Amino acid sequence: MTPKQLKVLDFVRDFIRERGVAPTLEEIASHMRVCKVTARQYLQALERRGAISRKKYGWRGIEINSLWNMHRDGIRLPLLGCIAAGSPLEAVEIPETLDLDENFAAGEDLFALRVKGDSMVEEGILDGDYVIIQKREAAQNGDTVVALLDDGTATLKKFYREKNRIRLQPANEKLKPLYVKTVAIQGVVRGVFRRV
Repeated sequence: MTPKQLKVLDFVRDFIRERGVAPTLEEIASHMRVCKVTARQYLQALERRGAISRKKYGWRGIEINSLWNMHRDGIRLPLLGCIAAGSPLEAVEIPETLDLDENFAAGEDLFALRVKGDSMVEEGILDGDYVIIQKREAAQNGDTVVALLDDGTATLKKFYREKNRIRLQPANEKLKPLYVKTVAIQGVVRGVFRRV
């Protein structure tokens, strides 16, 4: 979602909360300082994304869909897919969000991944957990990282740069480390979220 689309969505949500009815196209255009045609395009984009629904002939017929009717001040992170904590998986993005409260500072470049596997259990990262990742292209020895391998797979491991190689160390005594020449760091773990 673009920043302007998000601004329109926030405006519509706040308007409905404050007044009990949706804004008109004219009110949206005025708030955004755009023409009605541009305001209509924003609404169409939000409708395509499933964020809103509109009654065909309703004057104030905009409704926020329940999935998007979240707390305005909460942190919403893109849930980009699953990350292997075992054998590497193909990196595939999925369009979901994960809402958090104020555990992380706003403005940090964060995203979430769902963990599949048990290679990080001794770090308290279990199968089905969500790891909160800060986007970074570099890591320090001992950081738990999202590592993208040359074959396009990604894995969650502890990062260690050794003399002639990189060691991706699982936190499970039953598993062996993965040794590679190069790796693309996608980010560093900043937290773990577990639904119970």
